[in-house]
Amino acid sequence: MDNQIAQLQQIVWSYYRENKRLMPWREHIDPYWVVVTEIMLQQTQVPRVMTKFPEFLKQFPDFATLASASLPQLLGAWQGMGYNRRAKYLQQIAEKIVHEHNGILPQDPELLEKLPGIGPATARSIIVYSYNLPLVFIETNIRRIFIHHFFSNAETVHDRDIYPLVEKSLDTSNPREWYYALMDYGTYLGKTVPNPNRKSKHYTKQSSFQGSKRKIRGEILRMLLQYNTLSEAEILQHYEGDEIRAKEVLMDLIKEQFIKQKDNSYTINHES
Repeated sequence: MDNQIAQLQQIVWSYYRENKRLMPWREHIDPYWVVVTEIMLQQTQVPRVMTKFPEFLKQFPDFATLASASLPQLLGAWQGMGYNRRAKYLQQIAEKIVHEHNGILPQDPELLEKLPGIGPATARSIIVYSYNLPLVFIETNIRRIFIHHFFSNAETVHDRDIYPLVEKSLDTSNPREWYYALMDYGTYLGKTVPNPNRKSKHYTKQSSFQGSKRKIRGEILRMLLQYNTLSEAEILQHYEGDEIRAKEVLMDLIKEQFIKQKDNSYTINHES
């Protein structure tokens, strides 16, 4: 096993030396930048984040600015990223860091896990990239690498089987750079081999965006950002034959405090 780990390390570092991806949040290490990009990257491809990140940063350069933004400002800056809950999570994270941690990102993963939208893996990735601490986490690219190299003959692989291998391979002297290398090599494998993650116990195929509630949510929020106030009839005219789902989305957005209803009209919730 030690030989296999050493061989993997050599493969990953060799690939990374020749194919390192340049990203602004890698060139300039800042905990705020790390938090923003890790939340953005949860469900968005790197090229899209590369485009959106500098625009978002220009409008919200630090935790304090983001914490004090209005919901219309926040959603306007997030347009095109999808999964608008992430924008609200990001602002709530900023608020808690400003008000509960004096504006300083904690180095304790258990504290980060208490913040909205942050699970165990994201908490540890944020700390690794912010502070270069040797913590172990597993995400899509890491699963892909370890299943491909260590479980090629397995039918189902659980993260508990992968975890000790990730831990054993970790470069504790420079964990941040090692994870950068894993991300880049994992992305390469994703383009060159049949998807090993289909063997993962944790694999779920993303549902189609076209015609989904997720698509309707984004469309309704864009319309309200553009026109400020719209009646239910004005919104539903865009969803002929799908009015029931559109109404369900409106109710969901109200419950989540994205929008407000007054009489028969809807607006973005400025008080959120």
